[in-house]
Formats: sequence, structure tokens, C-alpha cells
Amino acid sequence: MNNAAHRVVVNTGILYGRMAITVFLSLYTTRVILNALGTEDFGIFNLVAGTIAMLAFLNASMAAATQRFMSFAQGQGDELRQRSIFNVSVVLHAIIAIVILGLLEGAGYILFNGVLQIEPERMHAAWMVYQFAAASMFFTILSVPYDAVINARENMLLFAVLGVVEAFLKLGVAIFIANVASDKLVVYGLLMAALSVVLLLLRIAYCHVRYQECKLAPSRYITRPLFKEMTSFAGWSFFGTSSSMVANYGQGLVLNMFFGAKVNAAQAVAGQVSGQLSAFASTMLRALNPVITKSEGAGNRELMLKVSITGGKANFFLLMLFYVPVIVEMPYLFELWLKNVPEFAIIFSSLLLLRNMVEQLFVTLVSSIAAVGNIKNYQIVSSSLTLFPLLVSYVLFQVDFPPYALYIVFLVYSVVMSAVILYFSKKCCSLSIQSYLRDVVARCFLAFLLAIAVSASPLLMLEHSVLRFMLVVALSFLSFLATVWWIGLSAEEKGIAKRLFINLLRFLKSSLS
Repeated sequence: MNNAAHRVVVNTGILYGRMAITVFLSLYTTRVILNALGTEDFGIFNLVAGTIAMLAFLNASMAAATQRFMSFAQGQGDELRQRSIFNVSVVLHAIIAIVILGLLEGAGYILFNGVLQIEPERMHAAWMVYQFAAASMFFTILSVPYDAVINARENMLLFAVLGVVEAFLKLGVAIFIANVASDKLVVYGLLMAALSVVLLLLRIAYCHVRYQECKLAPSRYITRPLFKEMTSFAGWSFFGTSSSMVANYGQGLVLNMFFGAKVNAAQAVAGQVSGQLSAFASTMLRALNPVITKSEGAGNRELMLKVSITGGKANFFLLMLFYVPVIVEMPYLFELWLKNVPEFAIIFSSLLLLRNMVEQLFVTLVSSIAAVGNIKNYQIVSSSLTLFPLLVSYVLFQVDFPPYALYIVFLVYSVVMSAVILYFSKKCCSLSIQSYLRDVVARCFLAFLLAIAVSASPLLMLEHSVLRFMLVVALSFLSFLATVWWIGLSAEEKGIAKRLFINLLRFLKSSLS
């Protein structure tokens, strides 16, 4: 457990170094782009090019499926199988990329002939952005095997470097768009698609040079049993991923159908806030997944569950550290961040952050189910439930419910999905549901509620100002430390935390000397 914890801490530290740079740049880039495009075009871009926003989700989900096989083989110490897994993955994702491109083109014909609510004079620009997004999606799917190799190899330094480069390039694109004379929306769509393709090609080139398993020779390395096994696993994994993509993209379509592109701008802002703040936890998940899978591959189910449970709590507390002051002071922060705050942006963001808190407690359990490998029944149940929130939201909007009803419905859906994940974790991984609810869920939410209550107390006495914000941040941090230590952590986890802290002090001391 100590070696696994050490690897996770080192890799997470590298990725957090990246985030110290990229979060600020990304939020500032959103401010520049919103002002350059205007609310209407900003909403159109995030509606039509929602596929670009889903690239990270698609790439991470599909790469996790391939990475499961890579990490499992590494846990077994089988180098030849790793090379075979890579070749099977390349062939599978080439097929998936072609199918998805065809589906996107067919869907585009439907969307742009009566579904999307876009002003006629902006329809051609929106169509061009959609085509750029489809091309970007195609190349992203082709790169999935390479991202899986990087994940399995736990090369977080490469992710850190590419993340920083990407953040600076996006800021450069935003500044360029603010001064361009041509149609800003079209140029922005083209440059964003080109940027994603270039970064993905860099990953591919790096893997072929650096890693021996990245030798492309399908006829030599592909075997029928492995192809069948990976096709089954990847197929069910893609089934779950694609249903989630439809649900996520469908949110924008449903909001657009009833409320227009300006509400899509508020949705985009909420997504940006959620994405940047949640990256702290998703960063740790990237470091945790290989350890979870390698532990299962080595036959150590007890270690796999320990890493999953402890990692889930750590992810939740990382979100809590950043979410609490943001939720409490969100109106004030939005005024500082954006010159023109889109209507509903604040309530959308608040509800989305609460949904993330619920989901974060169970995300590592999904990794554990995948590590065991029996995902068929889980994917059938979870994918069947995924589209229900959209249907419920559509019915509610028909009877004049406000836009934020969609976010409330999806929050309830996340609670239901948590029960599903717990059930399959018990069935597949022998997890004790009662212990998990008592030692993880109850501890985490009690700590969160107390921290929110303490941090929000200045709102009862002071008007919004820099002073009040600083007081909220200070109380949030102090209450975070107190509630996590005294309520959130078990005695064993406190021992691990102490040892990691002592090792960190020793490392810093040796580095300075």
C-alpha cells in the first residue's frame, strides 16, 4: 500500500504542477473568448461544437478501457501481450473512428434541418464549426491507444507538459480571435480543431519513439482470442461511453430547443467552471487507475479495493477544498471573472458542482469494476438509465419548468447511479456496501456540510467584497483541515497521511540542502 501510495502522490504532484498553470490560463481564456465572440456566438459554438467539449471525456473513457488491459498485462509482467493489446486497440479504434464520423455526418444533416434553434444568418458558420469538430473527433479516437499506453506507463510528466502547452496555445488562439477581421466563430472553430489534432499527433509520435510496445504490426501480433476479448470489453465500454456522450450533448440540445443559444452560453460557463475545478480530482484519478488495475492484475484484490476506497475519499476532499469557497462566493467570483455573466450561469454552475460531489465518491469504484473486467451487466444497466434524465427534462420544459430544472434532474440521476455502482461493486469486487456507506459516504458528506456551514457564516454579517471573500477562503481552509482530519479520515488513513507528510518534509529538506 505504501509503494502504491507513493506512486500516486508523485504522479499527482506532477499533474498538480501542471494545473497550477493551466487552470488560471483556461479561465482567463474563457473570459477573452466570451467577450470576443459575444454571448450568442459563444453559445452557438458550445452547442454545435459540443463534440469538441466531449473529446476529453471520450478520450479518457475509451483510453481507460484499453489502459485496463495494458496495466493488467504489466501487473502480470507479460511484455508480448502488451504489444498485442496495442495492435488490437489500434485496429478497433480505427473502425470506431470511421463509424463515429459517419454517425456525426448523418446526425448533422438532421440537426441542421429543423432541430437547432440558430439565427439563419449564423447557420452556415455553425455548420462549418460542426465539420471541424467532426474531423477533430475522428483523429481523437485514433489516438486513444496511445493515450492508453501513456496512462499504463504512468508517464504523468508528458501529460503535464502537453497540458501546459495546450493552455498557452488556447490563450494564443483567444487573443488572435479577439483581433481577427474574418468571421470569428468560423476561425475559432478551425483553430480549435487544428490545435486538438496537432497535440494528438505529438502523443502518437512520442509513443512510437519511446515505448517498445508501440510497434504497429497487426498481422504479427493480433491473436483471435485477444481480439475477441478486447472487442467485447471495448464494445461494452464504448456502449456506456457513447450513451453518456449522447446524454451530455443532449443537455445542450434540449436547452437550445426551449430557451435558445443564450442559455447554451450559461451552460458553457458552468461546464468550464466544473471542468477546471474538477480537474484536481480527475488528475488524481488518472494517477490512481493504473495502480488499481495493476493490483488486480497481480491478484491482489485487497490492495485494489484499498486504493480505490482511499482514492475515492481523497478525490472527494480535493473537490471539497476548492468547491466550498467557490459555491459560497460564486456570484462575487463571476462578477470578477466575466464582464457579462450569462443568465442562469451561477445556478447552473452551483448545481453542476453539487452533482460532481456526489459522483466523485463512486468514480473509483467504477475503475474497480473495470479492473475486474466483468462490465457487461454494469454497462447495460447504467447505459439504460443514462437517457432518462433527458426525457424527464424534456417533459418538464414542456410544462414551463425553468432551465435549471435539467440540472436538478441530473443531480437526482447521479444519486440513483451511485446505488447502481455500489450494487455492482459488491457483486464484482466483494465490496461491503454497509461499510462503504458508513466509512466513506457518511464521513465525506458530513465533513462537506460542516465546511459549507462554517464558510458561509460571513455572508450573514458582511456585504460582498474582497474582505468577505478572503474571510470565506480562510474559514473554508480551516474548516476543511478540521473536518477532514477529525471526521473524514479513518485511523488507518490518518497514519498513511502522517507518513506521506513526513516523507514530503524529508524530500523537501534534502532538495533544499
